[in-house]
Amino acid sequence: MAGLVVPEQVSVALAEIAESAKEGLLALAVGAGLQVMGTLMEESVAALAGPKHKHDPDRAAVRHGHEQGSVTLGGRRVAVQRPRVRAADGSGELPVAAYELFSGTELLGRLALERMLGGLSTRRYGLGLEPVGTQVARTATGTSKSAVSRRFVAMTHTALAELLAADLSDLDLVALLIDGVHFGEHTCVVALGIAIDGTKHPLALVEGATENATLARELLTGLRERGLDVTKPTLVVIDRAKALRRAITDVFDHPVIARCQQHKIRNVRDKLPQRLGGPVEHRMRTAYRAASALDAEAQLLTLARELDKTHPGAAASLREGMAETLTVLRLACPRPWPAPYAARTPSSR
Repeated sequence: MAGLVVPEQVSVALAEIAESAKEGLLALAVGAGLQVMGTLMEESVAALAGPKHKHDPDRAAVRHGHEQGSVTLGGRRVAVQRPRVRAADGSGELPVAAYELFSGTELLGRLALERMLGGLSTRRYGLGLEPVGTQVARTATGTSKSAVSRRFVAMTHTALAELLAADLSDLDLVALLIDGVHFGEHTCVVALGIAIDGTKHPLALVEGATENATLARELLTGLRERGLDVTKPTLVVIDRAKALRRAITDVFDHPVIARCQQHKIRNVRDKLPQRLGGPVEHRMRTAYRAASALDAEAQLLTLARELDKTHPGAAASLREGMAETLTVLRLACPRPWPAPYAARTPSSR
C-alpha cells in the first residue's frame, strides 16, 4: 500500500506478551504481531507528520492522538488504538496507511466465505477460528452468527457479480453442461464449461427454469456476448428441456448435443414401481457403457419393448431422445469407468 513505511528493525516488549507464551507459540506470535503492527502504524504516522517531538514548520500533517479502532485477525475483529493524523492546513483527517491495510474487512469476508463453503455453520463459526490467546479473543468481535452471515452474504454477492461479468474470450472449451439446480421454491440454471485439459469453469447462473425458452436464450447469448466462442463444434450436455435445445441451436453454430444419461435414468425410474426401478436402472447403465453406440441402442430398444407390455409410459420416456443420450458413445470419448463394468452386478458396484 502506498505510504506504508516498514522499519528495518522492530523491538518487541516480551514482558507485555509473557502471559501469551503460556497459551502456546501461536498466541505468543499474535501478541508479538500486534506490537509489530503498532510500530508499523507509528511509522506510517511519522511518514505523514515527521518524527515525533521534532518541530518542522514545513510539515504537511500533524498528529491528532488516538482513538478506538479494530483490525482483522484470525477471522475476527480485534480492538486496537488507532493513530489519527490531520492535514496541517486543517482541511481534514488523513488516512494512516498501515491502519488502512490492517483494518480492511475484505480478508474477514473471504475467511467467512471459505469456512461456510467448507461446511462450517454460522453458529459454529467461532470454533473454527485459529487460537489467538485468551486476552485477544476476549475483546474480539465479528464472530456472532449474524455478523458472519452478513459477511457471507456480501462475499457471495460479490463473487457472483464477478462470475457473471468475467471475460470468456480466453477459454478454450470442448464441452458445456447446462442444468437446473433446485433450492426450495427456486430453480437456478447453471452453465459449466469444461476445457480441453479437463478443467471445469463455472460460467453463469440465472434464476428461472430450463423449460423457459426466453431465459435459456438469455443465458446462452450472455455467454456469447462475454466472449465465449460459439463458432466451433462444442459438446453441449443438457437434460430433456426442449426450449433449452432450441436455444442452443439458435446461438451455437455447430453444437453437438448430448442428453444427460443420469437425467434419463431418473425420468424412466419415475414412471416405474419401486421394485422395477433398480433392475431397469442397472440395465440402462450397462447399456450406456456398451462397447459401441449401436450395441447400446440395441440394448435400450430391447428394454423399451419389454416395458411396452406393462409400463408404456416408461418405455416412451426411454425412447424419447435416445439417440442424444448416446452422443458421447458415438464420439468415442475416453471412458471414465472400468471396461468390464457391463459384466458387474449391482451388488458389486
